[in-house]
Amino acid sequence: MATTSIRGSAFNLDLNGRHHKAALGVFMFIVIAHWAEHVVQAIQVYAWGWPLADARGVLGLPFPWLVTSEWMHYGYALLMLVGLIMLRKGFAGSSRTWWNISLGIQVWHHMEHLLLLAQKLSGLYLAGRPVPTSVLQLVLPRMELHLFYNAVVFVPMVVAMVLHRRAKEQAGANCTCAPVLVPAT
Repeated sequence: MATTSIRGSAFNLDLNGRHHKAALGVFMFIVIAHWAEHVVQAIQVYAWGWPLADARGVLGLPFPWLVTSEWMHYGYALLMLVGLIMLRKGFAGSSRTWWNISLGIQVWHHMEHLLLLAQKLSGLYLAGRPVPTSVLQLVLPRMELHLFYNAVVFVPMVVAMVLHRRAKEQAGANCTCAPVLVPAT
């Protein structure tokens, strides 16, 4: 058990140390690709006039089950939550504050997806709706709500990363994300 803990700790130190920049890059690629799917779906509805049932983003066109799979949506929400938690220790100062804001919003977003998945599995739907419904979906349509969620998680995450890349924000951080400053000669 102690060996697993030591290995897990070393992994976390590497992830938030020498591999932090690469891990953030991979994480942001996944986040942006997911958000792009939601943006494409909105373009399909609002710019191209497609019915919502036909607007499935890019990957949802050849794989329509992706759009309707509560497991897939929950899995992504969980991946986001785990990524935000695992990469958190690499941040310091105000960049950590912004990362924490993103994490806090993602906790709620994750809970909404957990609620949707529980409804799908149980067949018992919120407020007597005919389909799984999240709390905020009671006042906002699902497509627009997920665009909103992705934006309000993404924006503070980007602010955190921009601040994090500044050398002055690196005090207390143990990573190589900040650019190396070469002294003037």
